[in-house]
Amino acid sequence: MAADRRQAGGIDPPYLYPDYRSTVLRAPQRPPLEVPYGLTELGGPPLSALLDGRARLQAADLTRQHQGEPLGQRILVHGRVLDGDGGPIGGTLVEIWQANAAGRYRHQADQHPAPLDPNFTGLGRCITDDEGRYRFVTIKPGAYPWRNHPNAWRPAHIHFSLVGRAFPQRLVTQMYFAGDPLFSQDPIFNSIPDPGVRQRLISRFDVESTVPEWALAFEFDIVLGGRDVTPLDEDDT
Repeated sequence: MAADRRQAGGIDPPYLYPDYRSTVLRAPQRPPLEVPYGLTELGGPPLSALLDGRARLQAADLTRQHQGEPLGQRILVHGRVLDGDGGPIGGTLVEIWQANAAGRYRHQADQHPAPLDPNFTGLGRCITDDEGRYRFVTIKPGAYPWRNHPNAWRPAHIHFSLVGRAFPQRLVTQMYFAGDPLFSQDPIFNSIPDPGVRQRLISRFDVESTVPEWALAFEFDIVLGGRDVTPLDEDDT
C-alpha cells in the first residue's frame, strides 16, 4: 500500500504533526518521488540468508549478550510477520532496539540522568521461520523524558525494523505495552489518526507463553497489508 494511501486512511502518522515538534523541521515540502528498485537493490541472495549466521540464538536473547544479566523485568516478546491475507512471511530479518529498564539508550546522544546497564546493549535480531514467527528475550524498557513539550515522557516501547530481500525494503514501527498512563500525552503514539488503529501497536499479554518464575510474555503480530495492517513509523525516535 502506498504511503499516501495509508496516511489518508488513518493508518500511518502524517509526515507533519505539529504536536510532534521535530516533524515541523523534517516534514517534506514536496510530494515524495517513487524510485524503482534496480538489480543492485534486489539482486543476489536474500538479505536474511546473508545474515543468518549472525542472527544466532544469542542475538535474539538480549539478556545473554554480556558476562552478567541485565537489571530489570525479563520478558519474552514474540509474534508473527503476516501478509494482508494472514499468511506467514518467513525469512524476514527482524531487528529491535530499546532503552534499558531505567529508560536510557546506550547511545552518545542519550544523556538523561538514568544509569546505563553494563550488561544491556538493547539491540537484537532474528529471522522469521517458515510460519513467520519471531521471538526475543529482553528486559521491559523504562519510560524516558524527551523534551518535546513540558514534562514530556515517552511510554515504554520497543522499536522494530523489518527487512525483506534488501535494505531498501525496510519498515519500522514501535510496540507498546497495555495500560501505560503516558499514552494520553505522547504525540508520537497519538499522531496515528485513527484511535482504533493505534491499538494495533499495543502488545498483548500472553499468559500461555509466560514462563513460570522466569519471564512474562507479550505477543505482537506485524501485518504488512490488508485491513489489519500495522502502522509504520516515519522516524526512528
